[in-house]
Amino acid sequence: MNKIDNPAVADWKQVLERPTQTVADIEGTVVSVFNEVRTDGDKAVNKYTTKFDGVSLQSTIVSVEELVEAEKLVSEELKKAIQLAKSNIEAFHKAQETSKVSIQTVNGVDCWQEKRPIQKVGLYIPGGTAPLFSTILMLATPANIAGCKEIVLCSPPNKEGKINPAILYAANLCGVTKIYKVGGIQAIAAMTFGTQTIPQVYKIFGPGNQFVTVAKQIATKYGVAIDMPAGPSELLVLADDTANAAFVASDLLSQAEHGTDSQVILVSTSKQMISDVETELEKQLAVLPRVEIATQAIANSKLIYIETLETAMQLINEYAPEHFIVCVENEDYVLNTIENAGSVFIGNYTPESAGDYASGTNHTLPTNGYAKQYSGVNLDSFTKSITFQKISEQGIKEIGEAIELMADAEGLQAHKNAVTLRLKSLK
Repeated sequence: MNKIDNPAVADWKQVLERPTQTVADIEGTVVSVFNEVRTDGDKAVNKYTTKFDGVSLQSTIVSVEELVEAEKLVSEELKKAIQLAKSNIEAFHKAQETSKVSIQTVNGVDCWQEKRPIQKVGLYIPGGTAPLFSTILMLATPANIAGCKEIVLCSPPNKEGKINPAILYAANLCGVTKIYKVGGIQAIAAMTFGTQTIPQVYKIFGPGNQFVTVAKQIATKYGVAIDMPAGPSELLVLADDTANAAFVASDLLSQAEHGTDSQVILVSTSKQMISDVETELEKQLAVLPRVEIATQAIANSKLIYIETLETAMQLINEYAPEHFIVCVENEDYVLNTIENAGSVFIGNYTPESAGDYASGTNHTLPTNGYAKQYSGVNLDSFTKSITFQKISEQGIKEIGEAIELMADAEGLQAHKNAVTLRLKSLK
């Protein structure tokens, strides 16, 4: 990891630079695939599945038989773990339900707001080097609580044309309505336009590599919403001498093993802690099965010494980490000061892995600094808010003149007339 000692504020932008390609670097490839899928549908999807995933499929639809087979292949221990996680995620997201908001703004003018589910949602679940079945729990569970009618899932097949059984088990458990063996850009394009077999959706959720991230952004040009422009995973740990260096190193590596383009950062007010974490990283990295991936990610990562907690928090808010672990004595100050973070983990016994799997919070979070303006996925991500109003005769008398004056001032006479006619009818 790169060690940086008390960087000047003027250098923060460079110090905090993420190891990601720009949209321009890969947009051409994405647009090309989108255009083909839009024109040729399943034919284009199958072409790119063969090209990118190395398998030619007779059908991309996951059958009932495949779901039954997958359930048999998942161990009972893992099933129990998945069910526990689902239960906690369900409890946390059900607690986010809000009732109808209603108010009479003036006598005779009733306004209210109600939530409605997004009818069709698409879930993208990476398969690749880490089949993220946990992401299904994070997305399909709140989608069901919200009442989404159609939940479509796409995940890339392996060389045998299969999807990891844990992904299929979790999808079936969480009430996914349709599952397709399609990954990458072509999956996002298929859910954007719809094909002969894959339905078009209204909003796409889920993480992916940089090609998937750009594909989701391109999807918004065609009227499909996305959860957020999430990219490679990232983690920032803030630690002082009260932290456990072995724990800190394990958390940094837990994100570094996601992918070669992941980034992890330690910010510390203690040079001794930085040194201790560096030693622990070398020790733990050596025995990781995904050592090559983690090693490359670590090369993109930083150990940053900052003299004061106040300055450290300014730097962290500028970075806006996806995951933010707080292991400092004065944690109240940090929690009151943090403004930009996807999800916060507090104390020596709160690993980021807990949020990834089973504590109940959602792990689909904004990366690349988007925590400055985006929330992580939550129950409201699967709903729309619709406002209603009902105005009585007394109500139109109360606000009618104000509407007339404002419409007239904007030069919109038809707007004014819509009120004037009503007021005259009441005289």
